[in-house]
Amino acid sequence: MIDAHAHFEFYKRDAPKIIEECKAELKAVVDSITEYRKAHVWKSWEMLKPYFGFIFPTLGYHPNEARRGNWEKVGKVEEFIWEHKDEIVAIGEIGLDYHYAENEKQKENQMQIFRHFLELALEIKKPVVIHARESEKEAYEIVQRYGVKAYFHSFAGSKELAKEIAENEHCIGINTGIVFIPEVKAAAEVLDVEVVLVETDSPYMSPFKGQRNKPCYVKVAIEEIAKLKELSFEEVERITEGNAIKFFNLKLR
Repeated sequence: MIDAHAHFEFYKRDAPKIIEECKAELKAVVDSITEYRKAHVWKSWEMLKPYFGFIFPTLGYHPNEARRGNWEKVGKVEEFIWEHKDEIVAIGEIGLDYHYAENEKQKENQMQIFRHFLELALEIKKPVVIHARESEKEAYEIVQRYGVKAYFHSFAGSKELAKEIAENEHCIGINTGIVFIPEVKAAAEVLDVEVVLVETDSPYMSPFKGQRNKPCYVKVAIEEIAKLKELSFEEVERITEGNAIKFFNLKLR
């Protein structure tokens, strides 16, 4: 199994223990190292670097940080991405999150910074990991205009939009929230497994009440998709694993 989107760095001191646990069950984890509040990309990078090869890093700028419009910080993150462009598998997560944007100015800040990192992705020839909340259609239309290859992680938009995104050769993330978020389940129902990546968004979106999510719980998403599609666990595991390898161009050991 491959978890296509997690945040080991958010476990802080528990991270090494949880990484070792996950190594027993997973082939790889794509960790979306994103600038957000006190989670600075350079600090997260140093924490996770010893585990690269099992962890495959992306680098990005979260839209909930982007709403602050701190271009000095944007510049520092961009510089860090250029420094590590040959080590990352994508730019992300980046995007739009209108749930927490408090006014039009914050939305505009998100938009400008989103576009900035899409341009960077084109420059360094990397795919992008998209975070879109209450803004899925707008984020998708912008991605289309830039012509970048995109992974819409933890998708919870309409099933009609999910189909359109997939028809335009992007990938969609079905996370462990499939067991309690109707929109995630609805998207999984209408999508071919060949366009789906499975993810946890750990430590969030736990399928088990009262527990932190872990990347090894990605098996829950696989199980639920298998039930919906009337396929075996092994078949969904094989296809989604291949999808992740192809999208991120993973070089597994």
